[in-house]
Amino acid sequence: MAVVTDEASSSPGMAGIVDARARARRRMGTALVIALLAVAVAALATGPLAIAPADYPAVAQALMVRFGWIDPAAVDIARADQVKAAVLMDIRLPRLILGLMVGGVLGLSGAVLQGLFRNPLADPGLIGVSSGAALFAVAAIVLGHALVPALPGWAAAAIVPVAAFCGAIAATMLVWRLAGGAAVDGAAAGQDMSLLLLAGVAISAIAAAGVGLFSYIGDDQQLRELTFWAMGGLGGARWGLIWAPAIAIAIAAWLLLPLARPLDAHALGDQDAYHLGIDGTRLRRRAVIGAALGVGAAVAVSGTISFVGLVVPHLVRLAVGPAHRGVLPLSVLAGAVLLVGADLPARLVAAPAELPIGIVTALIGGPYFIHLLRARIRGGGI
Repeated sequence: MAVVTDEASSSPGMAGIVDARARARRRMGTALVIALLAVAVAALATGPLAIAPADYPAVAQALMVRFGWIDPAAVDIARADQVKAAVLMDIRLPRLILGLMVGGVLGLSGAVLQGLFRNPLADPGLIGVSSGAALFAVAAIVLGHALVPALPGWAAAAIVPVAAFCGAIAATMLVWRLAGGAAVDGAAAGQDMSLLLLAGVAISAIAAAGVGLFSYIGDDQQLRELTFWAMGGLGGARWGLIWAPAIAIAIAAWLLLPLARPLDAHALGDQDAYHLGIDGTRLRRRAVIGAALGVGAAVAVSGTISFVGLVVPHLVRLAVGPAHRGVLPLSVLAGAVLLVGADLPARLVAAPAELPIGIVTALIGGPYFIHLLRARIRGGGI
């Protein structure tokens, strides 16, 4: 993977390339912000109960009454407008926030892991996060019914997300342990990152077997819930369930976003990165922990959503070049745009029912993944 560092600007020709890529970053950042605003407005306004522009004043007034900013006795608000305000505030807004968080952290984690593994086909699933979360979530769906009657309502609703998050972290720790530390901690870390990949593949295979076993022993209702969770979706977004993952995702972003310069140096090779003052062990630890924390929180509340972490960093890298100073923040924006945008057809195509969002992202990402494979076979890989 190519890299552009600040030192490269000492050459006049390279300085022109750096300036061009800086302009590309600004253009893409502006375009993504505009796209994000557009899909956010569309996400709030569209659905089985549409909120047309003509409804905005009445809905806004209903919201102000709800928050106590206007005396309800002073205004006459139609029941339909009250319903639209409730749908907007209690269903669509938390769903939008969840989509922004999940899409952003999946895009960011994918960009970091592609840089860490120096492999443009890497995605967050490589370190076992998704498979571990799936196994624990399925176990909670099939076995947790015995606990639900004894739990308060909020705890019963949180049992699957909490189990999925614990599974994601546990799988990542096990992958790390199976790699013997050599892929992350040891002196040969940069020389054999394949150990971490192989450990991830092994854990994913074992987790898949566990998921199959629980699917076999589950009843029809559990299988239906399991299937919808495995395909991913934002339909479970509620205010009470998004604060904990929001904190975890914020910590993950704090860990991952500052890795732009270390990842650029890491792309040059371990020896060159060492001479540039980069602590490879610290980089790998921070990248793996941050990705596991962020993706684990995302998978816990949205299920397994494929291809966002693979496709988004590629599209960003094509537009602005390989320097992670632009790739990481733009991957956050692009991931949020992609996921919130994909949620629109997921809600509308089969309305009033809802398609799992993982189907939409797979339809987008699958063909693009084939394109990447064909490009690499032809020797023109990105």
